[in-house]
Amino acid sequence: MSRYDSRSGDPTSYRDRRSDSGFGGTSAYGGSVRSSSSRRDYDGAEPPRKLDLDGLTPFEKNFYIESSSVAAMSDVEVEEYRQRREITVEGRDVPKPVTSFRDVGFPDYVLQEVTKAGFVEPTAIQAQGWPMALKGRDLIGIAETGSGKTLAYLLPAIVHVNAQPILAPGDGPIVLVLAPTRELAVQIQQEAAKFGASSRIKNTCIYGGVPKGPQVRDLQKGVEIVIATPGRLIDMLESNHTNLRRVTYLVLDEADRMLDMGFEPQMRKIVSQIRPDRQTLYWSATWPKEVEQLARQFLYNPYKVLIGSPDLKANHAIQQHVNIVSESQKYNKLVNLFEDIMDGSRILIFMDTKKGCDQVTRQLRMDGWPALSIHGDKSQAERDWVLSEFKAGKSPIMTATDVAARGLDVKDVKYVINYDFPGSLEDYVHRIGRTGRAGAKGTAYTFFTAANARFAKELIAILEEVGQKVSPELAAMGRGAPPPPSGHGGFRDRGKGYGGGRAWS
Repeated sequence: MSRYDSRSGDPTSYRDRRSDSGFGGTSAYGGSVRSSSSRRDYDGAEPPRKLDLDGLTPFEKNFYIESSSVAAMSDVEVEEYRQRREITVEGRDVPKPVTSFRDVGFPDYVLQEVTKAGFVEPTAIQAQGWPMALKGRDLIGIAETGSGKTLAYLLPAIVHVNAQPILAPGDGPIVLVLAPTRELAVQIQQEAAKFGASSRIKNTCIYGGVPKGPQVRDLQKGVEIVIATPGRLIDMLESNHTNLRRVTYLVLDEADRMLDMGFEPQMRKIVSQIRPDRQTLYWSATWPKEVEQLARQFLYNPYKVLIGSPDLKANHAIQQHVNIVSESQKYNKLVNLFEDIMDGSRILIFMDTKKGCDQVTRQLRMDGWPALSIHGDKSQAERDWVLSEFKAGKSPIMTATDVAARGLDVKDVKYVINYDFPGSLEDYVHRIGRTGRAGAKGTAYTFFTAANARFAKELIAILEEVGQKVSPELAAMGRGAPPPPSGHGGFRDRGKGYGGGRAWS
């Protein structure tokens, strides 16, 4: 029996999903929605402002009871643990991290799912993020994709849902997760289904590119968790297929990517329809100024947890090769590289444009290479099929735009190739991070042209930080020298030059 299960509740009003009583809590939310503009006390520098909660019924959101083993940790032990796992925290009254799943006090039926999934101990973001989220406070989490952040917010969401009264007819969701892409939304839903099944918590995934009918039916039946991309959710709200009056737990996943994709107006429109005393969890892989500014407006007195260094770093398990090329050399060099590395392993190739994706994929297939492409103009059915073929290894080469750069969970990608260099070093790190996951080794190849010269200095810093050799050509570009003539700057450590030659268009 979990510590949380000791909370008693009226079984006629609260969840009684299993033989033991569910999470208790206070009464349900009902009433009109107020603007979230009163949540701007981000830093807590001013006294907390009184939120306009007229007509809003209180709800339970603080479920954390510190275990005896966590309470026994000294400040020195806490600091050592955080340093060892590269955890940096900010905020008032930050709880100690948990070192085992039992320390969190999740219900037994949730822990069974965790054990079944084969997890041995919490990841760094889970160890620190779970106590923060369970305390009911707003939370900023800065962590890479693949760090375990999905469960860092989903398991507390299950606890939160189980503490609220059951949905009445016409009620919208209790938990709303916003994600930038369809692929990420679907992956989050798979985890929500797996870990929420034992509580009989219903969820649905709302995204564009597919017929609305099944999504509308799910919403009308009533679901406790909605995972959505911003555009389709607004469509559903404006069509009165759902509402956000019951939302008390809001997750913004990959907030930086949503801003990159121009979703800020939609995010603001959605958040303005949610009660201001909600709990908000704001996740980002990077922390640029615009992401921070939005957090200041959406969150109130948050905890902040950063996993890893605040400086941009690449995964040390990834071997990086940078090839100085001209635009016309890229295709031949790609084919030569395939001839050297192709062994049936998965190869993910990143391009800047949808048109480039299609053109390179078409040429590769004409030349006999098993390649498929994925980007935003593909139908959802085609994207799903391409992903399944790639995951199964039937088509081991996949070209992609940055829609696949983050949130795409494909195991055992052995090689990442940056056919086009991305628009930022953050995206470079995220792209190559598709390989070398979960303790595996990986290799990244990057085609670097004269047009990318402005990134040379920062790229060199990333290579040097992980102890990778920097070619003389790249070093010269980093000092502001013009790029070498065509044909130089190949993947030198492989012992052969990759010939340029035939221009490709």
